[in-house]
Order: sequence, then C-alpha cells, then structure tokens
Amino acid sequence: MKKSRFIVFGITVVTIFAIIAASFGSVKDGMKLGLDLQGGFEILYEVSPLEGKNMPDMSAVAESVNKRVDVLGVNEPEITVEGNNRIRVQLAGVKNADQARRVISSTANLTFRDVNDNLLMDASVLKEGSASVGYDEYGNPLVNLKLADQKKFYEVTKEVASKSEGENLMVAWLDFDEKTDSYAKEANAENPKFISAARVQEGINSTSAQISGNFTKEEAKELSDLINSGSLPVKMTEIYSDSVTADYGTDAFSVTMFAGAVGIGLIMLFMILYYRLPGVISAVTIAAYVFVVFVLYNLMGAVFTLSGIAALVLGVGMAVDSNILTFERIRDALYSGRSVRTAFYEGSSKSFITIFDAQVTTFISALILFEFGKGSVKGFATMLMVSTITTLLLIVFIAKFLLKQLVESGWLDDKRSWFGVKESNIPDVSKGQERFYFGRFKSFDFVGKAKYFIFTSLAVLVIGAGCMTFNGVKGNGIFNFGIDFTSGTKITVQSDTPIDKSTLNNQLKDLGIQANSIKINGENNQNATVFVKDAIKTEKMDTVKAELKKTYKHDVNENTVTPVIGKELVQNAVLISILAWIGVMIYISVRFKWDYALSGIVALVHDVFIILAFCAIFRLEVNTEIIAVMLAIIGYSINNSIVVFDRIRDQVKERRHETLNAVTYREIVNVALQNTATRSILSTFTTVLPVICLLGFGSNAIFTFCLALCIGLLAGAGSSLFIAAQLWYQIRVHEKPKKAKKHKPRKKEEKEEMIVPGLNDF
Repeated sequence: MKKSRFIVFGITVVTIFAIIAASFGSVKDGMKLGLDLQGGFEILYEVSPLEGKNMPDMSAVAESVNKRVDVLGVNEPEITVEGNNRIRVQLAGVKNADQARRVISSTANLTFRDVNDNLLMDASVLKEGSASVGYDEYGNPLVNLKLADQKKFYEVTKEVASKSEGENLMVAWLDFDEKTDSYAKEANAENPKFISAARVQEGINSTSAQISGNFTKEEAKELSDLINSGSLPVKMTEIYSDSVTADYGTDAFSVTMFAGAVGIGLIMLFMILYYRLPGVISAVTIAAYVFVVFVLYNLMGAVFTLSGIAALVLGVGMAVDSNILTFERIRDALYSGRSVRTAFYEGSSKSFITIFDAQVTTFISALILFEFGKGSVKGFATMLMVSTITTLLLIVFIAKFLLKQLVESGWLDDKRSWFGVKESNIPDVSKGQERFYFGRFKSFDFVGKAKYFIFTSLAVLVIGAGCMTFNGVKGNGIFNFGIDFTSGTKITVQSDTPIDKSTLNNQLKDLGIQANSIKINGENNQNATVFVKDAIKTEKMDTVKAELKKTYKHDVNENTVTPVIGKELVQNAVLISILAWIGVMIYISVRFKWDYALSGIVALVHDVFIILAFCAIFRLEVNTEIIAVMLAIIGYSINNSIVVFDRIRDQVKERRHETLNAVTYREIVNVALQNTATRSILSTFTTVLPVICLLGFGSNAIFTFCLALCIGLLAGAGSSLFIAAQLWYQIRVHEKPKKAKKHKPRKKEEKEEMIVPGLNDF
C-alpha cells in the first residue's frame, strides 16, 4: 500500500475546501447581480438624429448617455451599442427608475426664449459643468449658472427688459419642441413644460444667473445635473423596457438560491448513497465546480440572473452526468471481472470521449443562444457555456485525479463493493467464470417497447395540435404568447394584503388602461400580473405606477415591448433554433455518421414539439425564456443521444467482421440501450432533481421556465432511448447495401500475383 497516495488525496481534498472557505466571502461580495435579482431597469432606445442634424457616431451617443448615468450614481451600469441606431441601458440597483428614465432620455437642450417662442440664447452662454443648486432668501431651491459669455447675456436681457409689461419675460425651456411647444399654451397649465418664466427689468451684467421656479430640492438637483451633463445630439425613443423593484428582486434571489442549494445538496447525497466512495469524490468535485463557476463569473464581470442560476443548477446536473458516465463504465469493467485498477483506467478512458462530445454539443447550443439571444436569455447562455467548460476542465480531471490516488494506493484492490457493486455479481476470472450480471435491463426489449413511448408522444402532440387549433379558432391565439413576441406591457403588482381582481381592473380602467388579462398569484393572492396588448407610453406608465403604488404600498414592475421588438424576437427565436440544429447535426456527422446525426436531430425536434405541445395544452406563456429552455434541451437531449450512439458504435465495431442484418442491428441497439439505460435514468434524475426544487421553492418569476425545463428534460431522456436509437435502427435496416465494385480483368501479359497461404491472407 502506498501511503503517499493517501497523503496526496487528503491534501488535495483539504486544499479544495480550504480555498472555498477562505474565498467564500470575497466571491459572494464580488457577485454582480442582474436586474431581476436586485431590482433596476433595462431600456432599449432607438436613436434618431434631431431635425436638421446628421446622425452622430453611436460611440459618442453612448458616451453622452454614460455621463447621464454617472449623474445618477449607479454602480457598474451596462451601456451597449446594438447595430447602427440602438443603445441598451441596464441599471441594476437604481432606486428611482422614473427619475433615471427622465435623466437618460432627456435631450437636455437648454434654451432661453421670449414669450413668442423666439430663440434668444442656448446653453453656449454658460460655463460647462457650472450649474449648481442654491437657495433664495426664502429658502426655496434654485439653480445657479455661471456665464461663459457675459456680454451676450447682458445684451439679450437688456433687449427683453425693453419690452412692454407681459412681454418682458425670458422663458427657460428644456428640450423645446418647435412643433408642439409654446409659451402661450403652457403659461396657464398646472404643470407647464417650461422650466421658468422670469421677468426681466433691466440688462443683467453679471458673471452668474439663476433659474428659479417651484422646484423641490430633488428637482433642482436633477435640472442642474442635466445641464452639467450637456445636451444629447439625438432623440432617444424607448422600444423596450423592463423594470424590477428592489424588494421583488431580493426576494427572488434569496428563494432561488435556497432552492438551488437544496437541489445541489440532494444530488450530492444521492451520489454518495448510490456510488459509495466514487459518490463522495463526486460530492467534492461538485463543491469545487460550483465554486469555480462563481469565481469565473466574477472574473468575467458577468451578471447573475434568475435564469443564469437556473442554468447553473442545470449545469450541475449535467456535470454530475459526467461522473455518472465514468462511474458506470468502471462498474461495467468490474462486472466483467476486471481488477479495480484496470476497471478504473478502462472506465476513465472509455468515458472521456463521450463526455467530450456531449459537452461540445451543449456548448454549441449555448454559443448560438449567447450570440443571438438578449437579456436573461444571454445570461442563461453565458452560465451554460461556463458550466460546460468547467465540466471538461474541472469535473472530469479532479474526479479522475482523486480516484486515481486511492486506486494507485492499492487500498481499494479488494474493496469492489466500495464502488456500489455487489461482490456476488462479479465473476471470478481465475476460475474461468465469464460475466453473468448485465444490469437491471438485460432482458428489456427497447426496440420492441419503443412503440409505446412513440404512441404516447404522438398522443401528446395530437392533443397539443388540437388545443392550438381550438384556441386559434376562438381567437385566443394558438399559443399564449408573452409580450416578448406579441408586444405590449406587463405590469406586476405586489401587496401586503390579498389583491382583488375586479378592484384592480376597475382602477386600471379609471387610469385609461384596458387590461387584456389579470392573473392573481403568489402566497395569499398578494401578487398580480396584468397584461396589456398595447405598449404603454412612458409618461402614462409613470402615472399608472404612481397610482398603483399609492394603493398597494409597493413599487410596481413593468415590462414594455413595442411591435418592432416583438417581431424581431420572433425572427430571432426561429433563427436560433435552426442554427442550433444545423450546428449539432454538422458536429455529429463529423464525429459519427450522417445517420446518427439525422436520428439525433429528429429526437431534438420531437423534444421541442413536446415542449410546445405542453405550452399549448396548459396555456403556458411562450416567451424568450422558453426559447432558452428549448436550446438547453437541445444540448441536453443530444448529450443523452451521444451516450447511446457511442455504445452503438462500439457494438458495430465489435461486429465489423459479421454480416449485419435486421436481427443483428436489433440486437446491437438493444445491447447498447441495456448498457446505457441505468446511466440515462440516473442522469435524468440528478438533472431534474434540482429543477424540481426550483419549481417548488424558487421564484415565481421562473416557474414557467423551470416547468418547461422539467418537461423537456424528461422528453429528452425518453427520446434518446426510444426515438434516436430506434430511427438509427430503421435507417440501417432499410439502407441498401453498397454494390461490390467490379474489378477490371487483368491483361494476359500482366504477371499474376503468387498466393502464399498465411502470407497474403490479411
């Protein structure tokens, strides 16, 4: 027995947990939470030039927006230029979303005009960045301005002062609109659009000026900040917005993290109970895996979102699948009578290429999702990519390294039961015994039983199609599309007391909002989700949110999508799915053959349609996150199929000298599935387990997401066994045998090859 191996094993495990314990606090503090976890808002602006102006460079516009955001004091804003005329602004943790909206989108073009709206001066007469908040002799807030062109200011004010009473006013405007604004129209309004209208008695020859009005301290501060930030050279039009209150986000974060932790803990416990010693090593690698994913995420500056946490939990399940693949291969070798050492090396080597193929196909799906997805979908894809890379570089090698130390120590030589196998099922090869235990599915006819799964799937698809037709005829739409695809506004209301649906609906009607549907949910009916077909304009939305807050004592979340964005999201969803299928098919064709790729793709299409059928049957909301689910299932399902294909390919290689016919192919598929069924069931169980925890304890915001994910995982596990493998079998059975090549007869003068028995036979 080599004690040094024990020492290396112990030091490695202690080091892993010591690093986790020592770094836990800094990693936690370094987490960058998204809007849905700490509150804030996201707005996509369409940028257009001001009348008579040329379109400026978008980087300059982004810099101007960044200056506005600095005024708000928001930490780590996300300002992204998209295409030639769009800017996406994400502000997590902002306390006053309405103020932030005004500050960011305001052109902040300060002008001084007379009562007839003629331009007198613009902001060029002021010193840049000189505006500040001050107070008059009565303690009322005002804005102090320092002059850069004192002479011009004096001449203009002198001219205004010379006019008759009522005409001697200098009106300060912010973002004056030549087409719609006028002093005459606004003069008697309760809340006029101009900032102030000051009476000028004489020319002002001073180094400073003041703007006074009925300002609050906050309004004066906002005005001075806007003036200091300079005017935007463009018009900013909202085409998408998503606002999440801080208390809603914090609650979603805590319950989702708790649910994820419970799910991961249950996976660890299951692995230990089922695989014994390898299960303990798996638990260690899972802890290291989660820690490293968080560290990588922090180093990347990536943002944690609800869907990202769900992707992490899904990633844990898929990472554990890598361990299951290796452990099952080791068990296979042990049941064949191999020594512990031989079984370890054989199982590790055979499983790695399968793990690699499975992770690469998942990565392809995640990469496509990241490239074309937006918002929370991109967060989901980012986490999925990090998870697949971490699985390949960490899970596989740490588990192998730790187990290798114990195997090489010689301590496990006579302890096969520590791998979760029964000693009575292991043949004694020294006595000439051959393998006699082939698992629980040895006599199960997968090819024959496949029809039951296929009939069940067809029944679900037919019912789903029927529901689509019925809802389409009734005018409800074939799917319950979310506003992501249909455009409109979603308003989420929270309350400390139960919300009455009719009362809320009447209040919205009084505010001029026609709700298409109102769903009361949450504990004790204290949450309500309102769907409005139209995209509510910002000004009106501000009024609605203010009134609802007065009634329900909580800030209101809102998500607005314009028809332009809705159309683009639909196109993106279709494009993402097609590209993912093409990417996966190309990879499998290269790694295997075209018939494997075609079989795998058909299984993927089946899984996607099963998810859509359930969405139609139960009227689940179809939004961009459902697209993320589909892409995740594409990766997961092909992961399962590749494991099956790998065993089928092994069987074909073993029988390459035989004449393969329908009977042989049936046997090949059955043997491959009998060998992988246990792994498929265990892998699905460990992946679904944390998703079920998210369903039971996680945030309501990702309930539909997790439900669709759970349905997809189960469909994916079934399709890899009963559709992908069966279709491959049917293709091979009906494939026409290749015609033997006809050799040209040799010319008479050509020398014949001498045949020497034993020398030429190969």
